[in-house]
Parts: sequence; structure tokens; C-alpha cells
Amino acid sequence: MRSKSILKITLLITVLLSFSTIAKSDIWMTVNANHADWVYKVDEKVMFKVEVFEDGKLVNDVKIYYKIGPEKMTPLKNDSAILSGGQIELEGGSMAMPGFLRCEVRAVYKNKNYEGMSTAAFEPEKIKPTTTLPADFNQFWKTAMAENSKIPLESKMTLLPTRCTEKVNVYEVSFQNYKIGMRVFGILCVPKAKGKYPAILKVPGAGIRAYYGDVSRAEKGIITLEIGINGISVTKDSAFYINNENLKVGALGYPSFNLNIRNDYFYKRVYLGCVRAIDFITTLPEYDGKSLAVYGASQGGALSIITAALDKRVKCFACYHPALCDLTGYMYGRAGGWPHMFSNPKTATKESLENSKYFDVVNFAKKLKVPGFFTFGFNDNACPPTTVYAAYNSVKAPKKLLIVKWTGHFRVEEQNRKVDEFLYQHLNLKY
Repeated sequence: MRSKSILKITLLITVLLSFSTIAKSDIWMTVNANHADWVYKVDEKVMFKVEVFEDGKLVNDVKIYYKIGPEKMTPLKNDSAILSGGQIELEGGSMAMPGFLRCEVRAVYKNKNYEGMSTAAFEPEKIKPTTTLPADFNQFWKTAMAENSKIPLESKMTLLPTRCTEKVNVYEVSFQNYKIGMRVFGILCVPKAKGKYPAILKVPGAGIRAYYGDVSRAEKGIITLEIGINGISVTKDSAFYINNENLKVGALGYPSFNLNIRNDYFYKRVYLGCVRAIDFITTLPEYDGKSLAVYGASQGGALSIITAALDKRVKCFACYHPALCDLTGYMYGRAGGWPHMFSNPKTATKESLENSKYFDVVNFAKKLKVPGFFTFGFNDNACPPTTVYAAYNSVKAPKKLLIVKWTGHFRVEEQNRKVDEFLYQHLNLKY
């Protein structure tokens, strides 16, 4: 009996961490699809169960407001209800084609709002991308990389003594990319002990901020390089990034800079900069010359796939909830990938739609040759699972998938552990 009690407590804690907005008064709400894995067959009906608790007990007569529909789309149902006995089952309906159906709930109790959601998957392994592969996709990137390789790397390394440890030297580094004078900045961590080491490149999520590098992995005998993508130093005080008005504007708007001009689109230099980061790593005398991985989350998840597709020196990659997947989804009545530049189809131009195909993760995913690890959740509103599956299903190379269904645009320790196990395995390291 004791083991069953422990199991119940563990499950309750998991639910609290997973689905709830917890106030100081211990009030929370859960929203769950009626299949344990939240996965359904096309045309199968789903029910969403909503429960509101206070101090572990169901609360009577709470009013909820709910919306049910395909993720990021206009809800098919938008209504309210009163919870009898603290719980209610909402009929979610079904989907006639592979995709995701989301139930978003807001409960009002004691003049406070509590929010939750559950997203049901309908045969997600059959989701196909809406974007298409341009005939000259390979040539476009071959030419871009050849032109970029002519720019001298001119790398610079500045030791950061206060960040070094007994086992690791930490540097701010930079190297030229895209145009003479333009640079990529990052944090490099190198084991101090003499020897040759594998390397891991960490590519960044969206935004502009300081970086600190991956000292912990370096202490385990791995060269680590964490890069930024905005061409500015990554070691400034946090106030520099927060208070600089020009940077604020750039942080919000850069994903759409010059989308109508293919050769000048912002992400062209970003993708090329990731390859330049590999160029830089290969110049390090401590690098073993053969074992190199790349990983990241969100925008970084996208960049990890793209870098692995563009550069044969990458031996494996891992990505959390990748962005920039199937960007044109909105043009076909379903969710598109972050940064959602086509969320209002009326604002899309012929040029921007066509250009997006050269930068869409889906089309890089089709080119992958090395093993990859994907992990994400069904409740992600920033990088909708429909879009991630559109990319994942396009991969023909060896791949692994870990779904933590209740997660949104964040990750949990289980995902971190599995990513580390995967990377270490393919770098021939002990985890």
C-alpha cells in the first residue's frame, strides 16, 4: 500500500507541475484530453476534462470560459460553463485530417484567473508540410556558402579570467561572416588539460542578450561554443541589452528583416554564421577533428537542423521545439511556424512566400544525412506541434523523438537528460 501512496503523490505532483497555474492559496486547474497520450485517430472524437482544485479538493460552481479549435486558428467553439462538482467534460469533436485540436480554458475563482490547455493530436505522424522545395534550393545554399568561405575568418579570442574555472578556459570569441567587418560573437569554453576533444556548438533561441557559455560540459572534456546571431558582443552587462532602444526594436523585428529580398533576408547571414562557427571550431588546436554536434531550442532548434543539413562536419544534432518550420501553414488554414510572419495571409506577398521556402526548416530537414533527436510538447503555442511534425516527418535520416505532451514552449529535465544521452552517445563519450 505504501508504494501505491507514493505513486499517487508522485502523479499529483506531476499534474501540478504540468498543467496548472498555482496561486499562493493552492488553487489550480487541470485540462486533459481523455486518451492518456492525447493521441487520436482521424475522425475519432475527443473529450476534454477540466478540473479546478483548492487545497487538493475539487471546487464547486466555478465558471470557466473555453475555446476549442485547431491550434492558432479561429476557435470552432467559444463558450462558457459552470463546473458541477468541480469538474466538467467538454466535447471537443474531431479532426478530418492529421493535425492538432486545442482546448484552452480560463477559470475565474475568487476574482482571479486560472488558465490551462490540452492539445489533442490526430495521427500526427501523417502531417505533411505545406511548403515546397525550390528546384534551386541546393544551388542557392551552395553558392551562398562558397561566397561566404572567401571572407577571411579573422577570429579573435579574449580570455575572460573571472569566468574560467580550474578545469576550463572561457573566452569571448568573434569571427567574420557574411560581409567584411560583420562578425559573429560567442562564448568558447575549452578544457585546460592537454589533449584533443570533441566539440558541441550551441545555437541560440530568439532575442538579444548576454551569453555565458557551457562550462559544465567543457569540464567533462568537451569544447563548447555558444554563439549569438546579432553581430554584437555577448558579454555586456544585462542592462546594455535591456535598455538599448535600438536593440529592443531589433529583437522584436529581425525575423522579418528583408524577407522580400532573398539574398538580403536576415536569416541568410544567420544560417551562414552557424557554418562559420563550425569553421572556427575546426581551427582550434584542441579539437579532435572528427566529433562535432550541434543543438538548440526554439530558434536554436531550427538552427541546429539547418546547420546539420548544411555542414557535413556535423555528426549529429538535437533540437527542442524548433521554430521556422512550415512557415506557410497559415496560407492553408492551419498553424505556421514561429515567427508567424504569415499569420495574417492578407499581408503575405508573392516574394515573401517564395523566399520563405529557402529558409524553412522543413526543406533543410529533407536534406539531413546525420542522426537527430527531436523533443517538444503538444501545448506549445510559439512553435506549434503541427509545424514541428511537418519538419520531423520530412526527415529521412536516423531520428529519435521524445514527446512530453503537456509542455508548452519550455523543456523539463527529462528532455535535457535524453538530449545529453543522445549527444554523448554520438560523440563516443560516457554520459
